[in-house]
Amino acid sequence: MVGLLHGGDPGAAAQKKIKLPGDLAVDAQIELLRGEGGYFLRAKLDVSVPGIDRGQAGELVDAAHLLCPYSKAVHGNIEVTTNVV
Repeated sequence: MVGLLHGGDPGAAAQKKIKLPGDLAVDAQIELLRGEGGYFLRAKLDVSVPGIDRGQAGELVDAAHLLCPYSKAVHGNIEVTTNVV
């Protein structure tokens, strides 16, 4: 997701013409859980975008999540939560 937020086409920030700080960070926590149907995964992504308005950062994170090939691959299979911290 960091690559899709940063520059590079088709980066979410590049599409919106927003310059991101170099200290952008994504902390990913993946849980292996057991439910009635067996085991399943849940992901939590905490994204830090220093120097960018929280609302704008949230829009960028949402856009990057939609562009991300990993997000597309697991859509509907893994519960993913993204948070701007």
